[in-house]
Amino acid sequence: MPFTLVGCILTFLLIYMGFFFASIVTGIVTLFIIFFFRDPDRRNDTAPGSILTPADGTILEIKHLDDLNNPLGKPALRISIFMSIFNVHVNRFPVAGTVKKITYRPGRFFRANLDKASEFNENNRIMLKTSDSRTIMVIQIAGIIARRIACWIKEGDRLEAGERFGLIRFGSRLEVYLPEDSRITAQPGQKVKAGETVIGYLP
Repeated sequence: MPFTLVGCILTFLLIYMGFFFASIVTGIVTLFIIFFFRDPDRRNDTAPGSILTPADGTILEIKHLDDLNNPLGKPALRISIFMSIFNVHVNRFPVAGTVKKITYRPGRFFRANLDKASEFNENNRIMLKTSDSRTIMVIQIAGIIARRIACWIKEGDRLEAGERFGLIRFGSRLEVYLPEDSRITAQPGQKVKAGETVIGYLP
């Protein structure tokens, strides 16, 4: 709302002052802001154990991590999703679970589609625990334009798969770390929709 309100006020001020060309530009920018912050309703009828993509966008990479130097602290699968400025940026829970820990880390603002963004960029880490005690990590990562990570949940919250938990403004990256024996059905380059597209199944 603040972005939209400022855009509308500026557009009307420019019209009032007679700067019609400038008002057209600010009007277009305001319409884009409204488009960017859209939040469509999503429904999913998935089988038990399904893993939903937590973000709209394109799957950059699916990687098996053998070492313990990752957020889960044990061998895991990492799925990286890039959100362009044209994607819906509301993030959703990939599985039903309880929020065990939320950790915000300041950092750099490299382009979100670069590998080094995963390591160096500002991020927000959300550790989930499923009802059968499996641990999943979702990481919101800022990009070169996106410098505001919003997270609307707190530790101890219980959410269902597909429920909204936050957003990242103006282009970004999201990663999900899964148990290594999860069955992944998604493919690199695939277009996905948060809360709808199934990217795999828990073991």
